[in-house]
Amino acid sequence: MERYFVHETSRVDDQVEIGDGTKIWHFSHVLSRSAIGAHCILGQNVSVGPDVRIGDGCKIQNNVSIYRGVHLDDEVFCGPSCVFTNVLTPRAFVERKDSFDDTRVGRGATIGANATIVCGVTIGPYSMIGAGAVITKDVPAYALVVGNPARQLGWVSREGERLGEDLICPRTGEEYTLGSNGRLAPRPEIAER
Repeated sequence: MERYFVHETSRVDDQVEIGDGTKIWHFSHVLSRSAIGAHCILGQNVSVGPDVRIGDGCKIQNNVSIYRGVHLDDEVFCGPSCVFTNVLTPRAFVERKDSFDDTRVGRGATIGANATIVCGVTIGPYSMIGAGAVITKDVPAYALVVGNPARQLGWVSREGERLGEDLICPRTGEEYTLGSNGRLAPRPEIAER
C-alpha cells in the first residue's frame, strides 16, 4: 500500500521523493529530482520542479507552478493561481535557464490567491501575502503585505491573526515584541515552547 496518494490523472516522474500522507490531486505534475515533504496537499493542476524541495505540511492550491529555484519551508500555504517567477528579465527568444534566481519562502508563510512573487526574494516565516499582491523585495517575518508593488500594512501572529498596537494575538494571547531592528518576534518565553 502506498504511503501517499497520487490521483490517476497526475504524473510523477522518476527520481521523486514524496513524504508520508501527501496527496497530489487531479492533473498535477511532479518533475524529476524533486522532493515533497510529508502531509502536503497539492491541488489540481499543480506543477513542481524539476529540482524543487517542498517542506512538510505545505498546502499548494490549484493552478500553482513551483519552479527550480523556489524553496518552500514547512507549512507554507500557496493560494490558488499564485505565481512564482524564475527570471527577472525574460525574453521568449533569449534562453535563461542557467540564470534562475532563488526564491525562499519561510516556514508557515501564507501567499494569497493570484499573488506574484518576483524571483530572488525571501519571504519571512509566518508572513502573510495578500491576494493579488506583487512581491518585488524581501518580506520580513510576521509581516502583512498587500498591493502592487506590495507594501507592509502591519503584522500578523503565528496563527495568522492581525496584530494590534499591543502586539498580542487575539486568538491565542501570544505576545510579540518589535526589536530595534524593526523586526517582529515572539517574546522569548513564547519562542521556547
